Amino acid sequence: MTVTKTEKPIVKLQPNPFQHEILELVSKQRTNAKKVEILREYRNDALVTIFIWNFDESVITVLPEGAVPYADVEGQTALGGNMTDLIESKSKNDGRKSSGYYGTEDFLDEKNRTSIRKEYKNFYIFVKGGNNELSQIRKETMFINILRGLHSKEAELLCLVKDKKLTDKYKITLDNVKEAYPEIKWGGRS
Repeated sequence: MTVTKTEKPIVKLQPNPFQHEILELVSKQRTNAKKVEILREYRNDALVTIFIWNFDESVITVLPEGAVPYADVEGQTALGGNMTDLIESKSKNDGRKSSGYYGTEDFLDEKNRTSIRKEYKNFYIFVKGGNNELSQIRKETMFINILRGLHSKEAELLCLVKDKKLTDKYKITLDNVKEAYPEIKWGGRS
């Protein structure tokens, strides 16, 4: 008697998921093919920007390396968890009748927060050649302000990318990214 393994279906994320949710889903996949499939399915400009900042050696961060003091522990744990936890919590606790679906925008509006998806267009400020008109202290202040507005896991993700250490937490390689997004031109950015 032979035992055949059936492939588990890939979990689907809600529309417009946070970038950390995409990366967590990719990291859980065991095969390169599934990682690439998910990267293609959830492709967005913010995600591509994160990968370029992290993996392209010609992109040089102008921010200091290491931990960024951007919020107290209590402020960050209030935003802990993932989007699914937030949706479940919100659907149980609000008095409105609804389908139970709350997208990223509902989280952002309610908490007066932002997301990497909304802020990625400003990331050029934090790399060499991005905006030489701003002082170093202004760049650092702007980065801290963005981190303060992000979900705690998105802030952690952005700090990893700043230091080119995305692979310290997520099981995603440059080869995964190159296969998923062959249109990205690597090098020559600084």
